[in-house]
Amino acid sequence: MDQELEARLKAQDEKLEQIYVSVEKTRKYFLFTMVSTLVFFLVPIIGLMVAIPALLDSLSTTSQMINGL
Repeated sequence: MDQELEARLKAQDEKLEQIYVSVEKTRKYFLFTMVSTLVFFLVPIIGLMVAIPALLDSLSTTSQMINGL
């Protein structure tokens, strides 16, 4: 009986190690997905926050030049 119990415990330890490895891979995948989503979402938003005022300034300057003619 002792040998059977030891064999079961060893099998459970191996399965737990496999589960741990799988969970760590999944955690890293989710972390990479979250970081890439933030980068691809926030960088364009920040870029637009800089570009839109510059574009509006350029358009207003151009319209003042046209109206001055």
